[in-house]
Amino acid sequence: MIPASRRRLVVLYVVVFAMVIALGGRLWYLQVLSGGQYKALAAANQTRNVVVPPVRGSITDDVGNKLVTNQTSLVVSVNMMTLSQTTSDDGASVLKRLAPLLHMSDKLLREKTRLCTKGVKQPCWPGSPYQPIPVSQSVSNQTALQIMEEPKKFPGITAQVQPVVDYPMPHGANPAQTLGYLQPITQQEMAKLHLPETGFAGEDLVGQAGLEAEYNKALTGKAGTKEVSVNAAGDVTGTVHETPPVNGDTLVTSLNAKLQGDVQNVLDNAVNKAKAVNSSVNQGAAIVETTSGRIVSMASYPDYNPNIWTNGISKSEFNYLFGTGSGEPILNWATQGQYAPGSTWKVTSTAAAVADGFSLNGTYDCPATTNIGGRSFANDGQPSLGAMSFSTALIQSCDTVYYDIAYQMWQNDDRKADYQANPNAPTQKMQQMELDWGFGKDTHVDLPEQSKGTVPTRQWLYWLWKDNAHKGQDWCKNGSQNGSYVQRIEWEDCQSGYVWEPGQAAIAAIGQGYVDVTPLQLANAYAALANGGKLYEPRVGEALVSPSGKVAKTIKPPVASHLPVSQNTLAYIRDALAGVISNPAGTGYPAFSGFPLSKVCVAGKTGTAQNFGKNASSVFASFAPCQDPKYVVLVMIPGAGYGADAAAPAVRQIWDDIYGLEGHKAAMPGGKVPSRLPSIGRQG
Repeated sequence: MIPASRRRLVVLYVVVFAMVIALGGRLWYLQVLSGGQYKALAAANQTRNVVVPPVRGSITDDVGNKLVTNQTSLVVSVNMMTLSQTTSDDGASVLKRLAPLLHMSDKLLREKTRLCTKGVKQPCWPGSPYQPIPVSQSVSNQTALQIMEEPKKFPGITAQVQPVVDYPMPHGANPAQTLGYLQPITQQEMAKLHLPETGFAGEDLVGQAGLEAEYNKALTGKAGTKEVSVNAAGDVTGTVHETPPVNGDTLVTSLNAKLQGDVQNVLDNAVNKAKAVNSSVNQGAAIVETTSGRIVSMASYPDYNPNIWTNGISKSEFNYLFGTGSGEPILNWATQGQYAPGSTWKVTSTAAAVADGFSLNGTYDCPATTNIGGRSFANDGQPSLGAMSFSTALIQSCDTVYYDIAYQMWQNDDRKADYQANPNAPTQKMQQMELDWGFGKDTHVDLPEQSKGTVPTRQWLYWLWKDNAHKGQDWCKNGSQNGSYVQRIEWEDCQSGYVWEPGQAAIAAIGQGYVDVTPLQLANAYAALANGGKLYEPRVGEALVSPSGKVAKTIKPPVASHLPVSQNTLAYIRDALAGVISNPAGTGYPAFSGFPLSKVCVAGKTGTAQNFGKNASSVFASFAPCQDPKYVVLVMIPGAGYGADAAAPAVRQIWDDIYGLEGHKAAMPGGKVPSRLPSIGRQG
């Protein structure tokens, strides 16, 4: 029998042997089977990967003047994640110490560092909660040093030299809405674009509107990477590998800064003059476009200083930008505004009439009033002017000529289709011509924000009725057969809002009623009229130039379509529009009295669009020189009255600025655009 002490010793040997076997097996597993994996992990502990952001590309005008650029500045940023981990009050005490150094209140600093979530108003941080939040982008060296020398007092606070977007505004040019603006990228945008998170740097700012959004990828460039070695304390000891960033391209536009500044001043003065008479006027747009589809100037009233985006927007600035009372400066009214074009629309009505068989050389009566569908339509207070040609009807802007033609076309169109509630009803003849001129659809300009306007086709009327008869405006509930004027209209619309009525056809022929256009659509259509029928997709961008100074891409306005109008008809309309200004009976003659037409012949059309319960909108569309048109100039000011009173004088001043007439300095000497791209130097 084995003694108990010996048995215990044997058991102990067995246990020790098993432990040695297990330890050896584990050692073999770690060194042999998993050696490569742990070697890589150990190496990773000794190195760190750092994303090196690129410098965002600039935006210039047609001769190289910087419209948007980057300048280096000392930027103070707050890392709220670090503050929440290192302080017991989520960083409140640190922010309170920091605020006086940045010359701002503790309240404002706290607002700037809170996240923009539902119900949180500006100012707030719209970016990732894991990013350092820039709170001041123009601090002094002394302030930066004070912050960096006291890391215990200011944990999570950094002051670094970073590129900051700057808007130089050469010649006073400030096409803020056309340029757009930058904002920190969101987590969703980063995931969608597969971008690395770099902290507050160029990679994290994305274009949110205008050219900045449209050409964001090219302007942003490509981030680089740097692998650095670190010691046990986390200090960087050297660079292991580095892939330099590729800076963004420079966007050269067809905008001319000198002309842009002039056009903005002209528009501002015209709107302010109209506002002195009618205080409700608070919008306006002016466009200069070449007849080959390039935007040379685009002004929207009211404008704003885009530099407000670079240092955190305040609540009052936010309210101004988006407030209806201030005219919503954030919107580009040249591409997003939708207004009745008034008599500038008659060029499409003339083309439609001729295409439907009305003689281009015929005569048409211009009575003081005409009766259509049991309603009387007047010629804007004018007496009977007798029989006249299409040319005279355009020159004197006779409404009743176009009322009667539209009524005749309505009678001879598909009458059965007018009375059917059909979402696939055929388009009326006159409205099809308007669609063919680019109205009621995107212009496909290289700006992300644009409206389509309205061409009241039968299909459009059906959906208007469908969306408002029993929902939306709820005509059937709110209308009344014996109520107020508006209630009676709603009652009628409830019964037959999908019907294309003769009165609607008549009023649409002079650019009123349901008709709406954007200023850009109207300018683009007049460019097609002027150039012989080519309807372009307009472009603001002209070229992308790489950081090396080489042209990476040339941007040309593509031809969208050709107007379905004969060259003879287009030439006839162009000659008539020249008479609008040169003929003493023309509606544009008073505004251009004394203008040197012998130097630059200008053709154009006034538009006065009546709005129920509001003052009329003032519109003037023009092109020049008459026989070889190079430019289209358009001004539209809603609520400013007659086209000849507000818009036409503004257009005259813009032509003076383009060619250097009547004491003005020429923005485009000889009326010529630059023949070549500006020289863009190599970027650092």
